[in-house]
Amino acid sequence: MAWTTHAVTEDRFDDLADVINPNRRATHCWCLSHRLRAADIEELGHGSREQAMRALCSRELPPGVVVYQDGVPVGWCHVSPRSEIPRLVASKLITPIDEVPVWSIICVVVRGGHRKQGVTTPLIEGAVAHAKKHGAPAVEAYPVDPAGRMDTTMAFVGTRSMFEKVGFEVVGTTDAVASKMPRIVMRRTL
Repeated sequence: MAWTTHAVTEDRFDDLADVINPNRRATHCWCLSHRLRAADIEELGHGSREQAMRALCSRELPPGVVVYQDGVPVGWCHVSPRSEIPRLVASKLITPIDEVPVWSIICVVVRGGHRKQGVTTPLIEGAVAHAKKHGAPAVEAYPVDPAGRMDTTMAFVGTRSMFEKVGFEVVGTTDAVASKMPRIVMRRTL
């Protein structure tokens, strides 16, 4: 089994779509809820969430990575500088623990039919490598602890053990709660 990870550039947009929205539903999140306000979606995508995400993928710094298993796109990870994620910047619940200009993982999605096959490890490793390539001093994630899902309307935020497998350590707690479970701050220094 061969794993490869690539930044989601414009030419890889359909691979991203196959992972997060294979039916191309117009009302789907497109992993924009933390990144863009409605006015930004209107400006970038002329009201289309899909087109707004496509515009983000055409920027010099793409909003995340897709992992491929034997050439098939099977996972997505939104990883960007925290400073470029407006809802995280403005959050009163997930506040910075220090002054390090971290990159943040806010979404992890494994394509249907490929879950429970070890996709998240190479996916997160690829996201960390992408961040490091672009000068990130550290990458943070805000998983649910204990294990759980954020809720059924949002993508999977990960579990503590999922991030521990790839070298992340708990560095703090948040005031955020997901599915009635506390969220923690995990970090991998690069």
